[in-house]
Amino acid sequence: MFSAIGVRLGAMMFLQFFIWGAWYVTIGNYMAVEGMADLTHWPYTVNPIAAIIAPFFLGLVADRFFATEKVLGTLHIIGGLVMLAVPQATGSPLLFILLLLLYNLCYMPTLGLVNSLAFHHIDSQERQFPLIRVFGTIGWIVAGLFIGFVLGGFTGDELPDRTALPLYTAAIASLLLGGYSFSLPHTPPPAAGATVSLAGIVGADALRQLGSRSFYVFIACSLLICIPLAAYYNFAPIYVANAVYDQGASNAVVGALPNPSSLLSLGQMSEAAFMLLMPLMFARYGVKWMLAIGMAAWVLRYVLFALGAPDAIFWAVAIGILLHGLCYDFFFVTGQIYVDKKSTPAVRGQAQGFLVLVTYGLGMFIGAQVAGALFNAFLGDASALSLAQWRDFWLVPAGFALVVLLLFVFSFNERAD
Repeated sequence: MFSAIGVRLGAMMFLQFFIWGAWYVTIGNYMAVEGMADLTHWPYTVNPIAAIIAPFFLGLVADRFFATEKVLGTLHIIGGLVMLAVPQATGSPLLFILLLLLYNLCYMPTLGLVNSLAFHHIDSQERQFPLIRVFGTIGWIVAGLFIGFVLGGFTGDELPDRTALPLYTAAIASLLLGGYSFSLPHTPPPAAGATVSLAGIVGADALRQLGSRSFYVFIACSLLICIPLAAYYNFAPIYVANAVYDQGASNAVVGALPNPSSLLSLGQMSEAAFMLLMPLMFARYGVKWMLAIGMAAWVLRYVLFALGAPDAIFWAVAIGILLHGLCYDFFFVTGQIYVDKKSTPAVRGQAQGFLVLVTYGLGMFIGAQVAGALFNAFLGDASALSLAQWRDFWLVPAGFALVVLLLFVFSFNERAD
């Protein structure tokens, strides 16, 4: 891991998730200030739309015709230029959303690209990949802290989350990663010369190769768990701003983390810790129980948010945030490793792209629309949810996640295949 190649891959992951963390957490609060409070679910809708389209791009271009590092660099440069234009469109909500869609069409394919590039240059998925991927988590943490402590110095009494500065930060970082990508190790297209087919482009070929009863259960539950998961990415920053910062909470942690994105970065701090433990956890628990623990953590997180909402109980909110390490690592990273272990080099990119389509694509798309409709139903004509309404809001994804957890535990049996 501490070889030259490991350091270079780690730097790639750092920038990849620094970019995402800089804008994804703050966009809802920024839109609310700009008069688009009832449209805050749309960034979390165009993001999965792009994830649905991403496998077509990966299957047609990245896997067949161009080196992975060159496609990665080109997409980040184009995306950075688009993101620079996004804050200029706040006067036109439709243009604002369309620009975010265009940006995400550039960004979402890169999630599969960085994974397939990293897996191409390592020997042990369980041992090496978590140690490389942890730099992505560190990048997300640094993005949150940068917004709070650096950008906050330029915004006075205004929370930096509610300004355009995080979007400009993401744009500049995207341009930097675009340039850096061209220096990454050469990664030739794994399916060069293969016949182009719709089944191959969307990942159906990979699905047939990887197919087993347990794999289909994994895919179905991955899609379903992302429906309640979308509520966190969309509304946790708004909830934290309402329940913690707007309530004038007096707490040492709040004082040390002066904005919602900084407080939410506690989740990525726990993610980094659990990422380093993953090789040991794999050996002890295996794929099934790693995935189940990740799903159970989502249930507990939403229950804690609901319990903490009525009286703005800080410890319940903080523990819910800190559970992000279990939520993300034990589900998403475990799923990526599980898919790669079942793949061959020829379909590695397809398989990772298909997983992105199912989770960040279809699951998050459905989830964003459901969460947005649920939020607007509670919101009514008010400008913000009351704390009692937040309690009722979080109980809905908690119940949904619990059903998916039980379905997975009683249906997934890798040894039976």
